Amino acid sequence: MLVELTLENIELLKGSFLLETRVKEDISNNPFAKYLVYLKSDKVIGYIYYSDIYERCEINQIEVTPEKRGLGIGSMLMEKLTSIVDKDITLEVRIDNEIAIKMYEKFGFNKKAIRKGYYNGTDGILMKRDNN
Repeated sequence: MLVELTLENIELLKGSFLLETRVKEDISNNPFAKYLVYLKSDKVIGYIYYSDIYERCEINQIEVTPEKRGLGIGSMLMEKLTSIVDKDITLEVRIDNEIAIKMYEKFGFNKKAIRKGYYNGTDGILMKRDNN
């Protein structure tokens, strides 16, 4: 089940790998911060943290617990995000993260620039999905 986190349902994070205090702080102090979480048996096993900033959206982080990777959860999160956001979306991804790059391309993201050393010495790729 996909759920958008709010201060009203933050208790969904109890016992989760996603830190409730960090999310609560983000949502409380940053009007642009948004979280979509994937729940299975009332447990968070994946999420997208993104910023919905006026004319664009930026994906800050996407993560699925290691034991649940490869099951399409990342794609479900991306599908939901791209269905609710009606503006350009950008993200950065490690140049060596081929699995993620393929998933982003599947959702219409294109490589726009290389960010030298962006990830502690490893290059990042700026990708963008244009709103049509």
